[in-house]
Amino acid sequence: MDELDNQSITRSSGAGNTDKPVVLVTGSSGLIGTKIIKKLARNYRIIGLDRVGNPYPPVEAECVSFDITSEDSIRMAMERVRYGYGSKIASVIHLAAYYDFSGKPSPMYEEVTVKGTEKFLHELQNFEVEQFIFSSTNLIYKPTVPGQKINEDCPIEPHWDYPESKVDTENLIRHNRGKIKAVLLRLAGVYDDYCHSLPISHQIQRIYEKQFTSHFYSGDVTHGNVFLHMDDLLVALEKTVKKRASLPDEVAINIGEPETPSYEDLQMQIGLLLHGEEWETYKVPESLAKIGSWGMNLFKDSFIKPWMIDRADDHYEFDVSRAKDLLGWAPERRLPDTIPVMIGKLKKDPVKWYKENRLELPASLEKQEKRKKTDQKEHAT
Repeated sequence: MDELDNQSITRSSGAGNTDKPVVLVTGSSGLIGTKIIKKLARNYRIIGLDRVGNPYPPVEAECVSFDITSEDSIRMAMERVRYGYGSKIASVIHLAAYYDFSGKPSPMYEEVTVKGTEKFLHELQNFEVEQFIFSSTNLIYKPTVPGQKINEDCPIEPHWDYPESKVDTENLIRHNRGKIKAVLLRLAGVYDDYCHSLPISHQIQRIYEKQFTSHFYSGDVTHGNVFLHMDDLLVALEKTVKKRASLPDEVAINIGEPETPSYEDLQMQIGLLLHGEEWETYKVPESLAKIGSWGMNLFKDSFIKPWMIDRADDHYEFDVSRAKDLLGWAPERRLPDTIPVMIGKLKKDPVKWYKENRLELPASLEKQEKRKKTDQKEHAT
């Protein structure tokens, strides 16, 4: 047991309840991982798998630290699972993956997302696993146009490393799953009431600060991306686990909202909520937008990267009928209905909202935060 003793483990109080099926969650310390653990904990015994170190999982789960790029680390982690929970696993929710919004090529996509999944699946063949759920993305599809919905049989055409790694991993799962049932959940862009969505939070930030760039867009403003509220995603994951016995041996399922708001719609809504006026947005020629983006990144690490200019025209619109038929799932929330909630939280406590979304505080909020800390120190003394 020396190897197991060296494995970083955090036990949960409910780990010994053998009446509940076992569910593994990789990426357990991430935003989705922590929330799905809490949601499933009542009906399942949960083991969280995440990077070596201190992932600080929810108390509802036991966390076993592992490095998904290392066969030895995966084997040791899974031996801990076998020792504590046996060899039967109801479902594996595989969220661990590499992601970098800079758009820069990275060997980590191959090492973590693709080869890491391959190593993990190989080790899972030594267990009695009923189901393997893979978190894929809507970005694997060929973009469409407004009014033309994307179903699971539509053409696959990823345009940068992140969705390419998801396509490669989907194909790998098909060929390496063995007898394990596989569900490929193609997820829309996830957000919640505090936002926690990179593109939406930066769009709100630009308008909130009345940045010059907030009035310009390099793509078709009538196009947009498909989104998904965190709460609806958690319900979809829960239903996928619950219906594992009745699902096909291998299936892809779109998970997202059936209506896609345009970039212009969001601009107008955010502008009205923040400043009481419609936010005029003008189309910028692609060549000029790339020069501007390149220039901004010379002096400061800007969110808008040149690669985004190439994708500004992309439009994604989901057909989620398969999710309804197989899972009995349909989203209950819509992004336009949640934008006012996000803006309300921003207005109530701008500093907290910026920190929640990992945004750099503007000078006015920096001063406000420093003043608040000074007042707190003086009050304490």
